[in-house]
Amino acid sequence: MKLISSEERYRTPIFWVTQDRALDPDGFEIHRAIVQHHGSAVMMPVDSKGRILLVRQYRLPARRYLWELPAGRLDPGETVLKAARRELREETGYRARKWKKLVSFWPSPGYVAEKMTIYLATELEAGDAMPMEDERIRTKWFTPREIERAIGTGTIADAKTILGYFLWKSSRSK
Repeated sequence: MKLISSEERYRTPIFWVTQDRALDPDGFEIHRAIVQHHGSAVMMPVDSKGRILLVRQYRLPARRYLWELPAGRLDPGETVLKAARRELREETGYRARKWKKLVSFWPSPGYVAEKMTIYLATELEAGDAMPMEDERIRTKWFTPREIERAIGTGTIADAKTILGYFLWKSSRSK
């Protein structure tokens, strides 16, 4: 694939939009508006009892409150693991002694250039959360059974949370 042009059309502190043109190897020209993003770190905090810590916040695009794994964007030049450590502390107050990468994925590659990486965070120490001024976050521990029930009823409808949970569950049974 050869990028012919990329023109920035809109910019915010979190993402920017480009209008891109590219040629595939057969000469077919592709035109796309792309939401550009530095990427996100997702944390799956699991305590010694096997419970998972989720955060609840209002998500304007979904027009509802969502229970989800804590997550946040990478600052320019920041590694994914460094962002994961920072975001876990900011959103929940917890620090983890052990980190294990579960997966990296593109949540919507048709028009969004955001790569998400999910880390399992264990051996947790509690602390004070430091959410950003525009965040109102509530935390709650869930058992695996409660998470599966919430996924089944649609109470948990966030893709990164569903993916992270089932990858973690699958890795435990091996």
